[in-house]
Amino acid sequence: MRAAEIMTRPVITVQPNTPLREAVHELVDNGFAGLPVVDEDDRVIGVITERDALAASERDDGMAGSVADVMKQPVDVVAPDADTHEIVHHMLERHLRCLPVVADGELVGIISRRDLLRPLVRPDDAIRAGVARLLNDYTSLRSPWQVTSLAGVVTVSGRFRDHAERLVVEAIARTVPGVVSVEVSGEVSRARDLRVG
Repeated sequence: MRAAEIMTRPVITVQPNTPLREAVHELVDNGFAGLPVVDEDDRVIGVITERDALAASERDDGMAGSVADVMKQPVDVVAPDADTHEIVHHMLERHLRCLPVVADGELVGIISRRDLLRPLVRPDDAIRAGVARLLNDYTSLRSPWQVTSLAGVVTVSGRFRDHAERLVVEAIARTVPGVVSVEVSGEVSRARDLRVG
C-alpha cells in the first residue's frame, strides 16, 4: 500500500505567523495529531503537534505568540508513492505523530498514525468487495474467481490460465487496504499448460 491510498486530504495548514492559540483550536477541534506549517508558496516548512502546543502551555507567556515560536523544523515528509511499511517504521523510529505528503514540493496530503491503523481493522466485507472490484477490472468483465476474506486474510479461488496469472491475481489482491495476506488456490488450465510447454 502507498501513502496516496491512505493519506488525509485536503490538508488544513497554518502559517508561521498564525497565532498559536488559533493553531491549537484547529488541533483540538478537529482531533488532528499535527498541522503542517506552510510558507507563502504553500511549501511545507515545519509542523506543529499537540506535544508542541502542550510544551508552549508550560511557558511563562502560555499560548501567546505564533506558530513560528513552537513549530518543529526541518520537517520530515514523504512522497505519495512511499510504501506504508516504510512510513510505519520511520514514524516509530522518529516518534512522529504525522507526516506531510509532498509531491514536487507541493503539499498533497498528510498521514497520521490513525491513517496507518485504519486499514488494519477494515471490515472483511469491504476488503472482499475491494478485491473483487479490482479483479473485475483486471478481466474487463465479471471475475471468474471467488473471493473471501476472514480477518484480512484473503482467499482467491478458481481456475487460472497459467502460473503467471496466479501471481498477478495475488499481487492485485495485496493492493487493497486491510489485506493482511493473500492465498490463491485453484487449478491451472491444462490446455494452457500444453500450449506453453
